[in-house]
Amino acid sequence: MLIANNANTRPVALGFLACGHQANGSMTEQATTEHRPAGWFDDGKAPSPADRGEQPTYLDAIRSALEDELAEDERVVLIGEDIGVMGGAFRVTQGLWQRFGDDRVIDTPISEIAITGACIGMAISGMRPIAEFQFADFISCAYDQLVNEAAKLYFRFKCPVPIVMRAPAGGGVGAGPYHSQSPEAVFAHCPGLKVVCPGTVQDAYDLMRLAVADPNPVLYFEHKALYRSIRGPLLRRKPQGKLEQARVLRAGRHVTVVSYAAVLNKTLEVADKLSADGIDVEVIDLRCINPIDFDTIAASARKTSRVIIAHEDTFTLGIGAEIAARLADLCFFDLDAPIMRVTAPDTPIPAAKPLEQAFVPSHARIEAAIREIVAL
Repeated sequence: MLIANNANTRPVALGFLACGHQANGSMTEQATTEHRPAGWFDDGKAPSPADRGEQPTYLDAIRSALEDELAEDERVVLIGEDIGVMGGAFRVTQGLWQRFGDDRVIDTPISEIAITGACIGMAISGMRPIAEFQFADFISCAYDQLVNEAAKLYFRFKCPVPIVMRAPAGGGVGAGPYHSQSPEAVFAHCPGLKVVCPGTVQDAYDLMRLAVADPNPVLYFEHKALYRSIRGPLLRRKPQGKLEQARVLRAGRHVTVVSYAAVLNKTLEVADKLSADGIDVEVIDLRCINPIDFDTIAASARKTSRVIIAHEDTFTLGIGAEIAARLADLCFFDLDAPIMRVTAPDTPIPAAKPLEQAFVPSHARIEAAIREIVAL
């Protein structure tokens, strides 16, 4: 993969297609922060968790990262459908338009390809755009711009494209086959794109800030089911570490489970439960699925001699398949059991709740796989 190393350029123009832009404050006069249309998962509370006396949610962490980037770097702009006055379909950008205004938080027409093309143009002009696709499913509309333009410009012209594309992904929320997909592996297959999938509150913040600092195009898949379902301490800080660094979140001796995003949290809960039965599970959070940190995974595989990969994407040609193939090359003689995968089946995700629950990897399936592999 040919990756840009730096992009220390300054903005030369704001520039964006005027259609849909909140020019002349007209939208400001028509809407107020007190009256907004309700959105999915909108809890009706103020954006600040501190005001509520609560730990930040996953959604709060993303919003905080966006706010800090806007405040600290004049090159950063947000762009997407309904992200301004409305605050985004999931309220991730709620309050940011009111603070930073039309030129920094830009509402757009419903056109993913136009949003992506505008981001590429702004990036090569020295800016750091962060786009929001309302649902990751619609990122397919921008495939040409992402794969044939953003991913190739550095290879062709040594021109960095520092864009971040936010894509709310995943199921478990009853949104059906057109609003619940996990398409991250499609883009992880493309050299020139980086792909991250945060699974914790702190990583939702840290990976966003690392993505903005990176000179390459980064796809940031944020899991919708995590928005308000997980909370944790949040340290608002400058970018820390490496974007492509996996982490061992739980040390263990008997089996390694590699996961990311929503399934990561289920894996940690199962690992804690199984410790009571004397099964010691090591859990690795991939964090970034392109490039993959194979050094961390291989070191753990050699330690435990058993590996499971668990993710919500479908089985065939998912990230788990690549990790399994690479471990077969790197660690074949260190393994005491076949590598196992816990994934969604190779079908579209159903809308009916009982079927969706059967589709998404569950605590029970993860536990069954762990018990099976440690018995081998």
